[in-house]
Amino acid sequence: MSNYAPTERDPLIQDATLRPSMQEGNEEEEEEVLIKRPGPLEIPRSTRYGILAGIWVATFLSSLNTTLVATLLPTISSEFQRSHQASWLGTAYLLATCTFTPLYGRLCNAMGRRGANQAAVFFAALGTLACGLSGNMELLIAGRFLSGLGGGGIFTTSTIIVSDMYSMRSRGLTQGIQSVFNSLGMGLGGPLGGFISDRFGWRWAFLLQMPLFFISFVLTSWHLNYVTPGKGKSTLDVLKRIDYWGSATLLGSVGSCLIFLSNRFNDERPWDSPSVIVPLTLSILLAIAFVVIEIKISPEPVLAPFLLKQKIPVLVGISNFLVANCNFSITYFYPMWFQTVLLTSASTAGLHLMPNCVAISLGAVFAGWAMHHTGKYRTLNLTFGIFPFIGAVLVSTMRRDSYPAQLWLSIIPLGFGNAVVLQTMLIALLAHLPRDALAVGTGFGQLFRGVGQVSGVAVSSAIFQSVLDRELRKRIHVPDANEMISKIRHSATLVSTLPPAIQRAATESYDVALRAVFITAAFSTLTAYLVRLPIPDKSLEHSDESRPSPSSTPSSTTTSSTATPQASEPPSDDEGEEISKRVKRPVLKTSGLRPRRLSTYESADGVMDLESDRIGGSARR
Repeated sequence: MSNYAPTERDPLIQDATLRPSMQEGNEEEEEEVLIKRPGPLEIPRSTRYGILAGIWVATFLSSLNTTLVATLLPTISSEFQRSHQASWLGTAYLLATCTFTPLYGRLCNAMGRRGANQAAVFFAALGTLACGLSGNMELLIAGRFLSGLGGGGIFTTSTIIVSDMYSMRSRGLTQGIQSVFNSLGMGLGGPLGGFISDRFGWRWAFLLQMPLFFISFVLTSWHLNYVTPGKGKSTLDVLKRIDYWGSATLLGSVGSCLIFLSNRFNDERPWDSPSVIVPLTLSILLAIAFVVIEIKISPEPVLAPFLLKQKIPVLVGISNFLVANCNFSITYFYPMWFQTVLLTSASTAGLHLMPNCVAISLGAVFAGWAMHHTGKYRTLNLTFGIFPFIGAVLVSTMRRDSYPAQLWLSIIPLGFGNAVVLQTMLIALLAHLPRDALAVGTGFGQLFRGVGQVSGVAVSSAIFQSVLDRELRKRIHVPDANEMISKIRHSATLVSTLPPAIQRAATESYDVALRAVFITAAFSTLTAYLVRLPIPDKSLEHSDESRPSPSSTPSSTTTSSTATPQASEPPSDDEGEEISKRVKRPVLKTSGLRPRRLSTYESADGVMDLESDRIGGSARR
């Protein structure tokens, strides 16, 4: 019989996996015992709420910066005298978001959840600070790019962290609440930016965000300490496995496409101009190189090749692209309609986005609540997925003499429907993937969404400028018509100061050009609805949350569907830190009994750890 007795230094709950019960007659021996930190499903509620608060503050700021510059462009371009570069303040942010967002699914598994999230927050904060302190347009654009590099990662890491802490069925409601912060940021970006700029100067629209970034960093530092087991790798091994070439070719391809669209349609350079041919050719070649690298070369590609062979991930990716294209086409050009057609102020034009903000929030929460209570998502998608098309059509039919109700409420179906679609498609994607591919799948979906955001702004801008130029030339026939048309095209604020006759021609031209953008967005979202029709339903159960108490019997635990032979191996921190201290304690051998585990979920805690040699999850499979 062992004479071992616990002391006040012993933890109240021992790791049942590594310390079997003591029985009389067993031989006593010395063994190292690991005292481990809890997994994501075992953390206290207060800790979970602290984590959510930290990641959601950052989510709000990331979304805020997406639309913040919309009302700051006239002031910034006037100060730096660089109006021809002003559009890059929006596209630089979205370009970085599109290019680097997929990497964070990888970094979550390489650096750990906290490390990846805090890296994203750091880059976003540094870029925002650079924007506030910039002395020229070039530094401001660079700051926007850096801010986008972190902003896209904030959303991906937040989604993965929520996926860790909640079951498939419960996380829909939680991610719906997260979407509230996302939509609040996007909805308040324009009006809040204009309000701060008018009263304190445009720089303070960036600088006032810094305390909130600090709060987010502190909250995740304090609370985000749960562990997922897996075999950690050295920093050098992690760096070797990042898809540098894939990210570089994606950045080059999308960036070259933006330059082509800007040179051809914004600056009206001819098709045979080298400044048009070179970026177009380069964009195509780099796109081909990106696909080859992802399929054949990269050890851990950002665009997982095995997902490209599966129907559901591909359909979700196409839907994400088209939905994001529609969202950003209307978000960036909707306020302009009020400024150039109704000749309202920038602040008033920005306020017209508020109904969209409220609709997105309500739609996200409703979708999460409905999936949580019904365990289904297809009916939601079929019912509310047509709403964005209805909203886009209503927006495209606005006129100067339209009723106020149409001017303020037309955008509501668009925001509500797209919020439901994005929520249901995220859950549909995750539900059809194995647990060891959730992080890679999340990055996969975000890649298509990011490219859609960039193309939504860039392609819509090209359509808008092309139609606007054609309509202005139809209506303006004064002696200096070319110079006048050029000024009107590149300065929306100039319209309100024009002589009555030219002003009428300008407002009519803007109306036609913007309607072309809205109609294109309507076709985009209708196509997305048709693409989603083949996606089947799949029951969402609380399987992740069913775990026994520490006092469960060995038989009840070992028969669990999540039990695996690897479950009894000691876990290691996926953040690269030492997660447990080793202490010498006498333990007794037991014969004929398999060791108990503290939780049946323990064997699945490392499913998103791509660095694990025991558990799968490679993007290349």
